[in-house]
Amino acid sequence: MNEKDPVQVGAALRPGSTVSEETIRRLVHGFYAAVRDDPLVGPVFDREIAPDDWPVHLDKMCGFWSSVLLKTDRYEGRPLAPHLRLPDISDAHFTRWLMLFRQTARETFDTKGAMAVIALAERIAHSFRLAIAFHRGQDSSKIAPLTAE
Repeated sequence: MNEKDPVQVGAALRPGSTVSEETIRRLVHGFYAAVRDDPLVGPVFDREIAPDDWPVHLDKMCGFWSSVLLKTDRYEGRPLAPHLRLPDISDAHFTRWLMLFRQTARETFDTKGAMAVIALAERIAHSFRLAIAFHRGQDSSKIAPLTAE
């Protein structure tokens, strides 16, 4: 992360922060429970992740967020690749994903931790949207970040 970024995730994760392996687990499990119940994004996940594969997916996502938030090296993979294979994913999906993520983060972390985690999720979503547009041969120069509602 660039030292000049306005949100320094590491600064929110000092001793006493509510961001820990346990709260990351609660975030991931709570978020994906909301995702699976959602009428817009739920069907995409249901189509892409078999019911028996959910425990593996949740563990992988816990590892991903642990790696980006706590610098643990628990995640090995390329998170963008599966998203590039989704022909019907749109800004509506990312908007809903972020809405559910923000809500779950605010329920899971203290204000400072939630703000840091949400800012990071917003940057990841923006990066994915840019990459998907590029992959589809679309003009990505007019894609604005999806920030707080």
